[in-house]
Amino acid sequence: MADTLRLEIVTPEGNVYSDDVEMVTLPGVVGQFGVYPQHVPVTTQMIPGEIIVHKDGHDLFVATGEGLIEVTARRVSVLTDLAVAADRIDEAKAEEARRRAEARLREKLSDEEIASTNASLARSLAQLHVKRRQHR
Repeated sequence: MADTLRLEIVTPEGNVYSDDVEMVTLPGVVGQFGVYPQHVPVTTQMIPGEIIVHKDGHDLFVATGEGLIEVTARRVSVLTDLAVAADRIDEAKAEEARRRAEARLREKLSDEEIASTNASLARSLAQLHVKRRQHR
């Protein structure tokens, strides 16, 4: 169809999402951006946040970690370390992970440990944001 584009979201565990969609909003390194069919080609880094998939008049919210985004006129490919749909997020576990990461950051850590802990914190916050948005 001319009014859709193919969205593929892949994590190390496998293909998380693959379908034709009307629009997708992505958390790029320079800010959130929307992609419609016939978008200009772009490749960019993705930051932890949320992907909003618009299909058949409904929005699906997906918490994401860091990754890469490739956009063509007919396809959006996302390779990320985390992709969890809002209805599959365990809010209590995400909140606990956030608390652990924040406690860890108060410790004396190496630069590498700080980066890793910050990444964990960002993934937890993305999940909490997406899950809590679903309750609105």
